Amino acid sequence: MIELKTPREIEEMKPAGRFVGGILKELQETTKVGTNLLEIDEFVHKKIVDRKGAESCYVDYAPDFGTGPFAHYICTSVNDAVLHGIPYDYNLKDGDLVSLDLAISVDGWVADSAVSFVVGKDPDPEDLRLIKCTEEALAAAIDVAKPGNRLGDISSTIGDVARTYGYPINLEFGGHGVGHIMHGDPHVPNDGKAHHGYKLREGLVIAIEPWFLKTTDEIYQDPKDGWTLRSEDGSRGAHSEHTIAITENGPIIFTDRTNL
Repeated sequence: MIELKTPREIEEMKPAGRFVGGILKELQETTKVGTNLLEIDEFVHKKIVDRKGAESCYVDYAPDFGTGPFAHYICTSVNDAVLHGIPYDYNLKDGDLVSLDLAISVDGWVADSAVSFVVGKDPDPEDLRLIKCTEEALAAAIDVAKPGNRLGDISSTIGDVARTYGYPINLEFGGHGVGHIMHGDPHVPNDGKAHHGYKLREGLVIAIEPWFLKTTDEIYQDPKDGWTLRSEDGSRGAHSEHTIAITENGPIIFTDRTNL
């Protein structure tokens, strides 16, 4: 069921968005060659412990698309891993493409966001191009997230950007409704038909999350941890995500990192 938020509830959701956005901004600024993925996980754990009213959305999360509880505080996906990456004992190397995905509840309201970047001094231009595509698709999708438009307008906008860059599109995982829980209705695919689907209304809060792989739309679940999703052909992936609210005055980006 799709739940619309009142103006008061939208205000109540903003602290969670700022908290998640702030953590991701700090991690992007401090993650470097030699950073261990478990250090990133522990950093987020401490942030949650130190913040009154904050709870992890991941530690006990056990949906049917994973194997058992996730049991960590952030998703760390590296190179050919693009979604649901389980943190493990790995020191980042020069040129690694890192995607961090974080969802936290603050005072009962969830915010969900993701960012991708390359560590080191000599990033592959093709990696930067892939990341740029996800960021442009996210920005373009947010621009059309207005009352009166359709869910298909968001999805088709994402797909159009991916096609412009020449990247294939996977529809198994996408955006979703956000509120008191991390994953709710509606599902927001990363491609679709413009002017079709659910009519966007004031108070709808969703996470929009374009993610693409360089040369395939096929993924598999890493049998080593039962969670991490990797490209079938070993090509790299990138992922960008924001939680937004649709309002009469335009979309509000709860997890915006630019003004923190």
